[in-house]
Amino acid sequence: MKVAFYTLGCKVNSYETNGMAQKFKESEYEVVNFSEKADVYIVNTCTVTSIADKKSRQFLRQAKHNNPDGIVVAVGCYVQASPEEVKKIPEIDLCLGTNEKNNIVQIVENYITAKKERDGLESQVVSDDVFQNPEYSEFGSVTYTENTRAVIKVQDGCDRFCSYCLIPYARGRVRSRKPENVVQEVKELALKGFKEVVITGIHVASYGKDFKNGYGLIDLLEEINKTDGIERVRLGSIEPLLISEEFIQRFSKLEKMCHQFHLSLQSGCDATLQRMNRRYTTSEFREIVHRIREYFEDSILTTDVIVGFPGETDEEFQNTYEFLKEMKFYKMHVFKYSIRRGTKAENMPNQVASEIKEKRSKLLLELSDRNEKDYLDSYIGKTVKVLFEEKVDKEDTYEGFTSNYLKVNVKEKNDIQNKMLTVKITGRNELKLEGNIE
Repeated sequence: MKVAFYTLGCKVNSYETNGMAQKFKESEYEVVNFSEKADVYIVNTCTVTSIADKKSRQFLRQAKHNNPDGIVVAVGCYVQASPEEVKKIPEIDLCLGTNEKNNIVQIVENYITAKKERDGLESQVVSDDVFQNPEYSEFGSVTYTENTRAVIKVQDGCDRFCSYCLIPYARGRVRSRKPENVVQEVKELALKGFKEVVITGIHVASYGKDFKNGYGLIDLLEEINKTDGIERVRLGSIEPLLISEEFIQRFSKLEKMCHQFHLSLQSGCDATLQRMNRRYTTSEFREIVHRIREYFEDSILTTDVIVGFPGETDEEFQNTYEFLKEMKFYKMHVFKYSIRRGTKAENMPNQVASEIKEKRSKLLLELSDRNEKDYLDSYIGKTVKVLFEEKVDKEDTYEGFTSNYLKVNVKEKNDIQNKMLTVKITGRNELKLEGNIE
């Protein structure tokens, strides 16, 4: 039997797809490319935006086109948040929620058996109430990589309930992975030769919130930092309020931690933040940014921003623009607000017209582009450590990243993939630094 996967959305989804693939391999399935003919197609869906929903539907239909006789399975956040909508997609045979990923092989095989026994079997939805799942669902050790970086999921769920977001309804409450299981996976990855790990989750800052012993994310990072063979530890997107004085003091003593921080801002206007239910002010956010830069001169700060949130006036957007200019983020991911059914923001008055969202998005992306180029130019002449990930052309060009996630290209005839080397930066080519190995 052949099985094919397509993943939409975040690193957590990608990690879980690898976990599901691992389980199918253990049951003697062959994992093939999504474009090939397979017996089972699994689309790991995303529902963070309406565009994500649309793409999920697109690839589910593509799967049935690839093999009309194949079993098409929709799994994950889109199914969990909108089961009735997903069930109506005619190409789907089986719909599984987020809690069912661990048992997917058994569920799929039960469906295949039932389908053989009964012609015209209708599509089925298997989806538990995510809020009734109090513990982290363990996949076991999973090797999910982005080139030479390994990604580790340490947490699931979110308790924040931002007024625009469906994720708590798709993922449930915060559940943290046992620290000993995380550390064991890191050790196994080190033995496989990985030098860098990325710590990810649905709301990583909440790691340990469900433990009763006060153990939190910084405690876990201190344990991971001790792992022999691992040279870099990188954090995924984090809640700004995590960065307390105690956290940053302890973090600063961990020599393997990368000084790259992705802080989700969403708006630079206090009134908008309040409507979003973001639970911090721009003054608090500013203090957090200053705290990070005080401890780490080489820190890279990136962020997410939503434009056109319901009620966002020209003045509120201008406040956001000026705040972002002041913060000088290296890069900003800009999203145009889209209505998510079932959220508080869906019924808020003064929805913003799409053309206004487009204009505001363009202004922020232009600011982000200027910031990125200015920051890269400031590195010309500096010497940095680069972990090289892959050869990118036939001209012996290798690409890698600094610890604060700046992309660097060098010319080198020898194979330097997965090697950490010192590079003198000589220039910039668009959004990539160029240099020579020292």
